[in-house]
Amino acid sequence: MKKQFENEHEIQIIYRRYFNDVYQFIVSFTKSQDEAEDLTQEVFIRLCKALKTFEGKSELKTFVFSIARHVVFDHYRKRKRRARLQDFILQSLRFQQKSTEEMVEQRESISELYSALHELKPKAKMVVLLRGLQEFSIKETAEIMGFTESNVKVLYHRAIKQLQEKMEGGKT
Repeated sequence: MKKQFENEHEIQIIYRRYFNDVYQFIVSFTKSQDEAEDLTQEVFIRLCKALKTFEGKSELKTFVFSIARHVVFDHYRKRKRRARLQDFILQSLRFQQKSTEEMVEQRESISELYSALHELKPKAKMVVLLRGLQEFSIKETAEIMGFTESNVKVLYHRAIKQLQEKMEGGKT
């Protein structure tokens, strides 16, 4: 019990010591105080999990900022992946449509997208749902599916390509 209390106390000290520096570091990337606050909290959550692996080969501040760097990179990777999927969906749905006829076509496009998704093989469908919609990382998706990270990357790429082909093939 005492060791846990010491770890909690150590984490509180580390938090007080580095919070502002980490926050300023992250806000300089995000340009958003809300995002920076969320990401800074993520840094300290990850730090709590990783602190037991800290061997003291570098300064503690270096270790903390290494985690912060990874959190920022992960954030931008997720944002980029989300943007690609949203672009694909927006292109598929053509949101600029406004007339009743165009709204019907938009609904049909949504239906086609779901149909195309359901036509994928179960593994391809699962990887699209996990990576694209649930925003799991490659590593997390691999763990969930019991695949290697390379398999997940290839499967996701092929599944998105199949969706695009199905959507383009459905338009006449």
